[in-house]
Amino acid sequence: MTDHHKTSGTNPARVANDAFQRLVEIVAQLRGPDGCPWDKQQTPKSMIPYLLEETYEVVEAIEESDPDALRGELGDLFFLVLLQVQMAKESEKFQLSDVLNEISDKLIRRHPHVFQRGDGKKEHSVDEILENWERIKMSEGRDSRLDGVPKNMSGLLRAQRIQEKAAQVGFDWDELEPVVAKLHEEIDELLAAWQSENAERVEEE
Repeated sequence: MTDHHKTSGTNPARVANDAFQRLVEIVAQLRGPDGCPWDKQQTPKSMIPYLLEETYEVVEAIEESDPDALRGELGDLFFLVLLQVQMAKESEKFQLSDVLNEISDKLIRRHPHVFQRGDGKKEHSVDEILENWERIKMSEGRDSRLDGVPKNMSGLLRAQRIQEKAAQVGFDWDELEPVVAKLHEEIDELLAAWQSENAERVEEE
């Protein structure tokens, strides 16, 4: 394994590239014939608890404004991500380049105000950007704005994300009275759809 840590030079991009490649090689060696027995016996599913744990540790470091802890926890998370990629590579499902190119393509596609604005430099509000983001996601084949909220997310966090997405289409109020009125309105629409015996309308409502 190349000692990237000592030979990367002073160019920031080269340093980052060499450090990333070094970690990729370390993960591959851990899974290799002479690697670590624990790493070699792991599966994508067996790593789920560790992914969740490390993600929460990243969040904790952010909330505590601890850059030293955050640096370390992000490293742990990088390791687990690359371990998942290495396992996928071994089973010939996908490669690291597939992962990186897919997220790059997605970011470009969902940020037309940055990558496709041409000569015009129109400024977009955050609300406009979020609305466009959701519109593009729907054009990618999603049936609902809520499709991107993981079903196994913790209940409280899932409720928050659903509420945020609902707020983007007007389901957001500062007072209780409009909420109650909206509930009655939606119930009436559901009953009307039910009475029409139109299954598609019922599902929509």
